[in-house]
Amino acid sequence: MKRRLLFAYQILTGLSDTSTGLLLIAAPALTLRLMHLHAVADTLPFLSYIGAFVLSVGLACLYGALLTTRPVFTAKLEAVWLLTAITRGIVAIFVVSKVATGALETGWVTVAISDGALALLQIIGLARGWLSDAAE
Repeated sequence: MKRRLLFAYQILTGLSDTSTGLLLIAAPALTLRLMHLHAVADTLPFLSYIGAFVLSVGLACLYGALLTTRPVFTAKLEAVWLLTAITRGIVAIFVVSKVATGALETGWVTVAISDGALALLQIIGLARGWLSDAAE
């Protein structure tokens, strides 16, 4: 059961970030509208660039889902969790600081909350050995 829950978590986070990343790359203005956010037209190429990073986190999470189907996956998935948690944590801190200074609209807080929550979940999971428990 634990392994199925872990697989579902990896698929959910992976598909979410992969689809968001692809949308940011291909149609950044549409993506922001779907997120109920606004951006100046001059910034759209940079949002596409950010999409490449979001896509990479999503693909790492999907790779993590693949790992859960392997007999021995803990060490590799721990690396995925650590690296994606670092990325998500940095994004959350950055977004909160930019919202606080008025550089980003308050709607961006949803990004900080989701990335921060997932980073925290993964750091706690790593500290408590959840991945080793799921492998048993």
